[in-house]
Amino acid sequence: MSGHSKWHGIKHKKAKIDAAKGRIFTRLIKEITVAARHGGGDPGGNPRLRTAIQAAKAANMPADNIERAIKKGTGELPGVSYEECVYEGYGPGGVAVMVEALTDNKNRTTSELRKVFSRNGGNMGESGCVAWMFAKKGLLQIEAAKADEEKLLSIALEAGAEDMRREESLFEVTTAPADFERVREALAKAGIPTVSAEVTMVPQNTLRVEGKQAQQMLQLMEDLEEHDDAQHVYANFDIPEEVMAAHAAS
Repeated sequence: MSGHSKWHGIKHKKAKIDAAKGRIFTRLIKEITVAARHGGGDPGGNPRLRTAIQAAKAANMPADNIERAIKKGTGELPGVSYEECVYEGYGPGGVAVMVEALTDNKNRTTSELRKVFSRNGGNMGESGCVAWMFAKKGLLQIEAAKADEEKLLSIALEAGAEDMRREESLFEVTTAPADFERVREALAKAGIPTVSAEVTMVPQNTLRVEGKQAQQMLQLMEDLEEHDDAQHVYANFDIPEEVMAAHAAS
């Protein structure tokens, strides 16, 4: 899971830049709206909405923005109707890539994402071509310097976590999606802060890419992440640490 972890770390470091550009708020508002539309406006009975609201609060989104997004989803306020789409394809070197998107114009989004893949040495594939390479999991990352390993492992497993491993400076706790909330609440109750906590798609195996292909792959990820309709981007690459570090610093 090293490639997934390293990219997640880069995204975390760039979160403030994305927030300044409004990208994080835009994505969170879309997610809250769609979650409320499908599961209702009560976060107590809508886990997806509850998770989206928690992410919005972590990003310091004003409460009024959250409330308006919920009301747009439930129909109490007028708003755009978004369609959920999943795009699959291959990056340089045959890396598997998945993009979860919310769009009000599927034809436009499909065309634009196809161009993003193409200009970065990849190609968009058919539905289902790479989805089997990923598993939906809860993923919580904790700074290793701020947690006792034995205590963390004990609390996580008791709350229902599947596994815990160390990835460089982070402990990563994985859960089944249904157990994610319970594990997160257990860590919060124990006073253990998380760097990130989300339900995500974790690659079952990784593909090593180096040199020019590694640079192209990272640029593909950047361009996909920056697309207005992209909510989440997943890939199974494993890229040398020095290349990742240089990209993060650029």
